[in-house]
Amino acid sequence: MHVPFCRGKCPYCAFYSISSCSLIPRWLAALKREIKMSSRFLPETCPAFDSIHLGGGTPSLLAGEYLAEILDCLRSCFRIGDNCETAIEADPLDITDEKAAFLKAAGFTRVVVGAQSFDERVISFLGRRHRAKDSIAAVNVLRDAGIENIGLDLIYGAEGLPVSAWISDLDEAVSLSPEHISCYCLTVEDGTVFGRLASKGRLKVSSAEAERELFLAGSRFLRDKGYIHYEVSNFASAERHMSGHNLKYWRREPYLGLGPSAHSFDGGRRWWNKRTVRGYCESLEAGDLPLQGMEHLTEEQSALEMIAMGLRIRVGFKLDEVILPWIDQQGVDAMLAQGLISCAGRIIAPTVEGYLFADRLPLEITK
Repeated sequence: MHVPFCRGKCPYCAFYSISSCSLIPRWLAALKREIKMSSRFLPETCPAFDSIHLGGGTPSLLAGEYLAEILDCLRSCFRIGDNCETAIEADPLDITDEKAAFLKAAGFTRVVVGAQSFDERVISFLGRRHRAKDSIAAVNVLRDAGIENIGLDLIYGAEGLPVSAWISDLDEAVSLSPEHISCYCLTVEDGTVFGRLASKGRLKVSSAEAERELFLAGSRFLRDKGYIHYEVSNFASAERHMSGHNLKYWRREPYLGLGPSAHSFDGGRRWWNKRTVRGYCESLEAGDLPLQGMEHLTEEQSALEMIAMGLRIRVGFKLDEVILPWIDQQGVDAMLAQGLISCAGRIIAPTVEGYLFADRLPLEITK
């Protein structure tokens, strides 16, 4: 059984995956203990939380009573804003009429459905247990329950399928009128199932040029349909439907992560929890926060992070007194000439072509 886990990207609230059902009560007790302990360390000047995100795994598998306990504990321990975005990631097969009604009643304002694809070839390749019809049904059930902000997660680049297949996939997604669409390119890493298959020549991996074509074609298609390409992998039907919790991460705003492996950030420090569920639980059962490590960021690290994060979002970053000392003007001019960034006033922002080089651009324009 899987429950939500944080990969360090979830501003404010996120959780970890547990493979054993027997661990859930222990994990839940530890999580509530961490929530209560963490609330005591927040400064009095801390603003109300405006984003809660349960994600990184399949939190929708949790029974409603567990989800309710988590939300109740968060709301009783932290000051939550009236318009707080409360989001959860969901497997299509978990979205029944009863679960959708519960999510609405519990106060979830955003549900992200892990469709992955509407192409049965891709779904089968990824080893998912749902089918395309299940994702379609999940969206319709959520809509009927009154959920007004629905997101779809999609993957492209699998099995070397052509651009036409990817556009067909996106067309099916758009037909459901989701408020948000995330498009991730399949990555093959060493040590994974896909990595082992690729090393044996049993997995066709898309070339860099093919990935570029898929990315640009997908972006063009979704923008033509009225979606805003506001971050490298993310599209929203309107600004109000952009992912609030992810924007905090990209803007380097403070966030609190809860659960095993969760990362937190207060503007100058970053800290993270123990990775294993057992280690996490043991620390909290002993009355200690499950801290694994912490780093204090230097001025240079902070400035470079602002640049790197800014080059992932369409609004870019401002050339202020903190960032200017680290900017290489010749690099900026070169990237402008290549059409990878734009510069309007004191704002540097990536172009759609520039999104393709989001990891490289910070190295090109800094000293």
